[in-house]
Amino acid sequence: MRKEYDFSNSKRAKDVPHLSKLQNDGKTRITIMLDNDVLTAFKERAQAEGIGYQTLINAALREACKSKPVDEESLRRIIREELKAS
Repeated sequence: MRKEYDFSNSKRAKDVPHLSKLQNDGKTRITIMLDNDVLTAFKERAQAEGIGYQTLINAALREACKSKPVDEESLRRIIREELKAS
């Protein structure tokens, strides 16, 4: 960065109306590491559905948060179904 840049009169994002709106929409910017094949799959699916891949990832995470953990009975049922299928 150049030393002659002067940011003494700059404003914080919260003081600029359109930037402030972006910060108050109930979302938080994060950095996350995903496997390349997972990201590719979400991007392909999102393109096919005509939505953004980040929106699709958010929906998948939201759905995962709603689901309850697999209990022993459900696991046994799933294994029996899989064994019958093979």
